[in-house]
Amino acid sequence: MLVIKRILLIIIIFSFPIEIKADSSNQIKLKSFFKDLKEVKSRYEAKSLESKIWNIWNKHPSNDFLTDRLNFAIQLMQQGNYQWALHIFTSIINKDPKWSEAWNKRATLLYLMGDYDRSIRDIKHVLELEPRHFGALSGRAQIYIKLENYEKALIDLNQIKKIHPTSIGDEIVPELKNLINGLNI
Repeated sequence: MLVIKRILLIIIIFSFPIEIKADSSNQIKLKSFFKDLKEVKSRYEAKSLESKIWNIWNKHPSNDFLTDRLNFAIQLMQQGNYQWALHIFTSIINKDPKWSEAWNKRATLLYLMGDYDRSIRDIKHVLELEPRHFGALSGRAQIYIKLENYEKALIDLNQIKKIHPTSIGDEIVPELKNLINGLNI
């Protein structure tokens, strides 16, 4: 029995660094992708980097089951089955509250459901876990525009530009500034 306990302990010890290494590897990749994203000149180059970033964000760093659950809930959301998707996103967050993309997907769903306050709260969690999350910032900017809080929307759009200078959204900034200044557009 003691031998079995030692073997299990060795397995646990040696499997733990593998998870840290995988997550660390993803963090190194993300850091590189975000550095490159700041330096690209074309929208085409940026799109490729965005895709790489989303691929990392959408994959749980150590639990393929949670990744599969997230993908299933995304399908449910796309099919309009909001309550079931909400249940699954929430269960993923309960299982791993440090996975920013689970929070982001639930925030997206809550936005689609018209629950802007809860969506903003989830986006806050996303940004605490991943401050460079341009998708979450963009989503929050959309909510602020719907709520006619143009100053906050402009802040988020400006923050996105610091992270992702070639991001879409430049065309709306002048309109927001006009709305803030009380000009009719």
